[in-house]
Amino acid sequence: MQKRIKRVLSRARYAAMGAAIGAGIGGLVGRNAASTGGALGAIVGATVGEKRVTVDSFIDDVKEKRAERDELVAEE
Repeated sequence: MQKRIKRVLSRARYAAMGAAIGAGIGGLVGRNAASTGGALGAIVGATVGEKRVTVDSFIDDVKEKRAERDELVAEE
């Protein structure tokens, strides 16, 4: 459950930042472009947020396995 909440919050955070950046850039062109830029930025941000949590959890798993392996080697 904790992993799911972490993933959802990460996705939301990056989606909000992506929407703000996309809307800002689109706003330089026009009102409709700001709306479209915000939507596209949110999609990209949510995707990045999803992947970032997945990669972070993968790295944590690798670190744990490496620590266990090092303990086994030290015992020998």
